[in-house]
Amino acid sequence: MERLTPIVHRTPLLTSATTDNLIGKHVYFKMENQQKTGAFKFRGASFKLMQLSKEQLNKGVITASAGNHAQGVAHAAAKLGARATIFMAEKTPHAKVNATRNYGAEVVLTGETFQEAYEASLKRQMQTGAVYIHPFDDYDVMAGQGTIAMEMLRQEDRMDTIMVPIGGGGLISGISVAAKHVNRNIKVIGVQACGASAMYESYHTKRVKNLKSVSTIAEGIAVKQPGKRTLPLIREYVDDIVTVTDEEIAAAILYMLERNKTLIEGAGAASLAALFKYHEQIRSRHCGVIVSGGNMDINMLPSMQQLAEKMRFPA
Repeated sequence: MERLTPIVHRTPLLTSATTDNLIGKHVYFKMENQQKTGAFKFRGASFKLMQLSKEQLNKGVITASAGNHAQGVAHAAAKLGARATIFMAEKTPHAKVNATRNYGAEVVLTGETFQEAYEASLKRQMQTGAVYIHPFDDYDVMAGQGTIAMEMLRQEDRMDTIMVPIGGGGLISGISVAAKHVNRNIKVIGVQACGASAMYESYHTKRVKNLKSVSTIAEGIAVKQPGKRTLPLIREYVDDIVTVTDEEIAAAILYMLERNKTLIEGAGAASLAALFKYHEQIRSRHCGVIVSGGNMDINMLPSMQQLAEKMRFPA
């Protein structure tokens, strides 16, 4: 936290009387969509790069990403004077590719899927000796993301529950360890999309579940398999994991746009969607919601509206 404070934004903790009335609890939105690069990923990438020696930084850093991690690594590398190479699938939206290039990274578009881009990035890493920056399965990256919990609890010390979106598990690993270090009674509840529920199934069945394919509008949490390092931490520190549908996520996106005048992406809306869905079962008086990012393609809004029509929250 001390290392990152001069570099990252201390993002706002927003409240909404409308949401409190609908949910029947005090709700606090941690607005990481207002973080540098539009998502929490800048925290973990920055902290990871700060651990590298000058010699390692001189060799450059490399990663593969669907978007937010790419921008986080690119911006962190630019701040620390390291060359960044980011592999992305050929179908990655132009806005995300251009944003990553604008932070000074070399972008290599390859493969149909993230998995293909990831495998290509590993080959390049072996050729160049650049340091690999994994999006979630790295303790330094997790520690960087955990600073969100430290900030939240300084902004509102009555918080008893935190809702966190899960893809590979780097964000919730950092947050759960940090939150329970401050107050071991805080409940941490993870949220996955129904169409990308590898961590949910691994957590509840005690077996590691790898999915052949994933399908969700929340591309930031569309991960096929749990992290090898994140899963044991999640089993130890996270109190529950729930799932939400794409319709529920879309409705949460529109709710935030209409009520709080804030654009958030699918992954960033998952926690709010879960709070609306499960609020009667969640025993909490002061509930934190991680709004993990806001890098949504504006062209997606009409399809979000169509999905949300099936699942409109009360006005």
